Amino acid sequence: MTRAFRRLAPGTSWAPLALAAVLLPLRALTAQGAAAPVGPTREYRATVVSESVDEVATIVFGPAGARVERTATIGLSLIDPDGPHGIAVAPDHRTYVVTTAHGMPGGSLWKYRLGTEGPIGRAVLGNFPATVQVSPDGFYAWAVNFNLHGDMVPSSVSAVALDEMVEVARIETCTMPHGSRLNTDGTRHYSACMMDDLLIEIDTRAFRVARHFTLAPGQEMGMAGAPPRRGDDAHAGHDMGGHGMTPPAPGDVGCSPTWAQPSPDGRRVWVACNKSSELVEVDVATWRLMRRLPAGPGIYNLATTHDGTRIVATNKRGQSVSVFDAATGRELARIPTSKRVVHGVAVTADDRYAFVTNEGVGSEKSTVDVIDLRTLTRVASVEVGQQAGGVDVWD
Repeated sequence: MTRAFRRLAPGTSWAPLALAAVLLPLRALTAQGAAAPVGPTREYRATVVSESVDEVATIVFGPAGARVERTATIGLSLIDPDGPHGIAVAPDHRTYVVTTAHGMPGGSLWKYRLGTEGPIGRAVLGNFPATVQVSPDGFYAWAVNFNLHGDMVPSSVSAVALDEMVEVARIETCTMPHGSRLNTDGTRHYSACMMDDLLIEIDTRAFRVARHFTLAPGQEMGMAGAPPRRGDDAHAGHDMGGHGMTPPAPGDVGCSPTWAQPSPDGRRVWVACNKSSELVEVDVATWRLMRRLPAGPGIYNLATTHDGTRIVATNKRGQSVSVFDAATGRELARIPTSKRVVHGVAVTADDRYAFVTNEGVGSEKSTVDVIDLRTLTRVASVEVGQQAGGVDVWD
């Protein structure tokens, strides 16, 4: 007890004074801003495509909140939507590419100037190209041909030389490839095939499938080379039209993978099992299963922070975004989104924020949510055109 407390009059309680001695410093810290969350000190930019209205929007988030800086219409047709689905900004931040899913004989990859949205070139791809990424050297774009048309047959991944806008390879993989990403040095490309429960690894220097991995629970196995072809009967009961929105039937323990995300150090690949609502970790060196982790309902798209410590996942059937600790696999937070049918996610270069697209339902407008990865809260939302999907950050 201090000397001040010993001088209290007989019968006087010292407890209130002790409590005040503890609370006053805490109030002083709060007043100085030490305990209050700090918002953005600069502006961040993300580019988003909206499939139903052929729109690309640039979103700005900064100290003044979130807003749409500009929009542009892309594609060929003014009366029939071209259906932009995937978007990727080039490493030099001068251009970006967009996959448009509709059209005959196939979909397209478009190249635009960033900031003016002026078209530079176009390459014809396979049926319904979806996710796309530009290689770290900026020479190639890699796009999966999701193929919603016709029979359930193996589809492909396209490699496009961006200077000439020429498709230099179309590599057959498996049925309905989706959710594709390159490793950090660009030597391996990973994609997930929804209808075959497979993870595919492509050697980007040889333009061929190097390995495949079976993801169904209890059947996990990695093998060299391309997977064998499967008949149409192998796809019975799969979500062929719901794009990750249809819950599994009773007794169905399939994976239905919708995204493959390599870790920044290249040692792991994380896969979103949409049907079973699990996050699967595969070791790249041994090509073996490491962990199966429970995730949000209909886990759909993934992104990692650049330091490799966290995984951000959209939950398509759960109207939420989950943040996982990459080392422990623990789900740190599940954050509600502003609209239903959550889709894409991209993380800023400083690992501070995640931009998340929400398609919405029917004719309602879509939204882009901004998630603070420090406070694990949604800090902003802004409306964009209907059926927002692909998103990438660039500033």
